[in-house]
Amino acid sequence: MADDLLVIIPTRGRPQAVPEIVKAWDDTGATADLLFCVDKDDPELAAYKALAKDLADDSRVRFVFWARKRLCGTLNQAAVKNADQYRYLAFMGDDHRPRAAGMAWDARIRECLSGGPGIVYGNDLLQGEAMATAVAMTSDIVHTLGYFAPDCLVHLCLDLVWVDWGRRIGRITYLPDMVIEHLHPAAGKASLDAVYEDCNSPERSQADGAAYIDYRDNGGLEADLVKLRKLVEEAA
Repeated sequence: MADDLLVIIPTRGRPQAVPEIVKAWDDTGATADLLFCVDKDDPELAAYKALAKDLADDSRVRFVFWARKRLCGTLNQAAVKNADQYRYLAFMGDDHRPRAAGMAWDARIRECLSGGPGIVYGNDLLQGEAMATAVAMTSDIVHTLGYFAPDCLVHLCLDLVWVDWGRRIGRITYLPDMVIEHLHPAAGKASLDAVYEDCNSPERSQADGAAYIDYRDNGGLEADLVKLRKLVEEAA
């Protein structure tokens, strides 16, 4: 039987991350389901498929192999496809690792979101409260908006939007003691690889930054907030 929380992890070029993430689930006692979303054109596709075969008996873990849609497109596709089956949906990058604490991180997520529509995020040991680099939300948000993040974005600034949504509707919780560590080169915890270079290039930063500002300032954000405020009112 499926858990009530699905964690979606779009991944590319990093099959070595899969066993590390599964180990983090084991180390933290997590019961949340885990969905790895792999591009069909990934140069490491064979390695991912071998891992999917190796993990076939782990009921928590699933893989999908889809045409490449970049991070935001893949996340949205997975979230919309699974919103009917799960009460809560979450996102982590393949460079995030939950860390053990007194209470399992996925149990904290369920506890915080059990009161109705909302968003919760923890401490990534890099951006902290400023950005929700790994995030969970109630699936009714995805139903209401039709996406997990605005589809005008490709890779960057999604974390800013999630904070905008949550703060503007008064339904967001930051848990500084729930550590979901971001092993990013900016923190000195990973080396630059082809994926980082592509996703953080000046061109990508400029394009996603401009798209975020346009969404925030020219009606996109306000339109989503109207829908979210109605959702909160109806759930009250």
